[in-house]
Amino acid sequence: MLAEIRIDNLGVISEASAQFHDGFTVLTGETGAGKTMVVTSLHLLSGARADSARVRVGANRAVVEGRFAADTDETAGALPSHIEREIARLLEAAGAERDEDGSIIAVRTVGSDGRSRAHLGGRSVPVGVLAEFTDPLLTVHGQNDQLRLLRPDQQRAALDRFAGKGVLPLLAGYQQNRSKWLSARAELAERTERSRELAQEADRLQFGLDEIDRVDPQPGEDVRIVAEVRRLGDLDSLREAALAAHAVLTGGDSGDGDETAAALDLLGEARARVEGSDDPALRELGPRLAEAMAVVTDVAGDLSGYLADLPSDPGALDTLLNRQSELKALTRKYAADTDGVLAWAEEARSRLSRIDVSADALAELAATVESAAAATAAAAAALSEARHKAAARLAKAVSKELSGLAMGRATLDVQVRDREAAEKDAAPLPIGDRVLHAGESGVDDVEFRLAAHSGAQSLPLARSASGGELSRVMLALEVVLAASERGATMVFDEVDAGVGGRAAVEIGRRLARLSRTHQVIVVTHLPQVAAFADTHLVVDKVDDAGGVVSSGVRTLDDTERVAELARMLAGLDDTETGRAHAEELLAMAHAERQS
Repeated sequence: MLAEIRIDNLGVISEASAQFHDGFTVLTGETGAGKTMVVTSLHLLSGARADSARVRVGANRAVVEGRFAADTDETAGALPSHIEREIARLLEAAGAERDEDGSIIAVRTVGSDGRSRAHLGGRSVPVGVLAEFTDPLLTVHGQNDQLRLLRPDQQRAALDRFAGKGVLPLLAGYQQNRSKWLSARAELAERTERSRELAQEADRLQFGLDEIDRVDPQPGEDVRIVAEVRRLGDLDSLREAALAAHAVLTGGDSGDGDETAAALDLLGEARARVEGSDDPALRELGPRLAEAMAVVTDVAGDLSGYLADLPSDPGALDTLLNRQSELKALTRKYAADTDGVLAWAEEARSRLSRIDVSADALAELAATVESAAAATAAAAAALSEARHKAAARLAKAVSKELSGLAMGRATLDVQVRDREAAEKDAAPLPIGDRVLHAGESGVDDVEFRLAAHSGAQSLPLARSASGGELSRVMLALEVVLAASERGATMVFDEVDAGVGGRAAVEIGRRLARLSRTHQVIVVTHLPQVAAFADTHLVVDKVDDAGGVVSSGVRTLDDTERVAELARMLAGLDDTETGRAHAEELLAMAHAERQS
């Protein structure tokens, strides 16, 4: 839930903070005091677009900081475990950390130059990450947000949200089948329409593969051949050097026609002389000369092995040069080296397997498309049936709520209709003897229609509902949808606009009921609504000597609350009558909440 918010330099608010608790919190204040800025700040924490015009005049930036307590107990505003796991995953991915008390700090900064920054758990994050974090935690209904109910996609989403497990798994199954169908359908269209082009591509790929297979290059072979060719090119000089060194060590012909004194013989003579001396110090040098003779013997053996390994075939170099020429022919066409040529061949084989344009392959793919279409149609039909059943229940539940909101004779009708495919539809799906548009959310159009009183014709909301009625329809819908959900902090900005009297009392009652499962924060101008709140905050406006307006937020005690409600009751805060009416209203609301 939202535990605390701090606002600096946003609109008329220079500096303000407010703490929120479980249940129902109401926010009141005189017109122009800045109540809406509190809602604007929550919109910013929800990732809404930053508007530099909202920065307080004379300030460099506006800052909004929210502290969220991600509780998982059974209080209003507690989070379901799957949402808590998702939040933990998001925090870990962003490198964000919880505060010492387990809460999470979210910050949005808006500069006077229009630049915006977001922070989450002490780390700078994109605004989209902040929106992803607050999405399951915070639902903000601004003064104009009820207009979303006029959009067909939002009406369909509301129906699916109400149906819950009765629809959502079917929707997921439909989307999975639809994805497979559209993918196979696109592949079949590509193969059919581009059959000649694809056949030519297949010929080119096959020709290249045949050429590579004939040469049969090996990984790293071109590098090894370069080294071997260089070695064979220096073969004579290498043999001459090795022979001369061997002759110096062991004696024999050094290659220049002269007999060479052998290093081994000279070392043997030196060893014999020192070992035959009567001087002990000189005889001690004998073992060292023996070690030198052993080393020279080893080197001589290595030279003999080196000479034996040198190629004796005069055609070996020509063979390597021919092989090198074959590999270069491949690397000129397909890649920079033999490893790249082998990678090209692997990709070519994979591509060939996907562009088979033979009659058999096309027939097999067409059968796959037909099977996928049938599975998608079956999933769409099951989804539509579930929506029809849920629509009747939703209409009944919302109509019942409307009866308690001074719209006793109004009824909501939720219609689910097939969406016919257009002439050049991107996803026409045959279902029975009809062709429907298979959209991402199914083949259904959902429309909310309102009959304002008994006997009235049911009309779309946009044509039948006034502003006040639309607000009440939205509230009734939220109350019904919230019945099976927990966890979200729900914020309403003057959802009671355009209503009064008994309807205002009923709105207060229903918001109080909603607060049993959600944390509810309401900006209102109606005392009948404010009286039902558990916590009452007020936004105060102060004009300084320079004519600059500043506002702050404070929590009211019981006495101050009576005075504020009296003020809201036509400005009667300074009269005994006004206070008496306010106390009576609070007592009535308290009794209603206890019942």
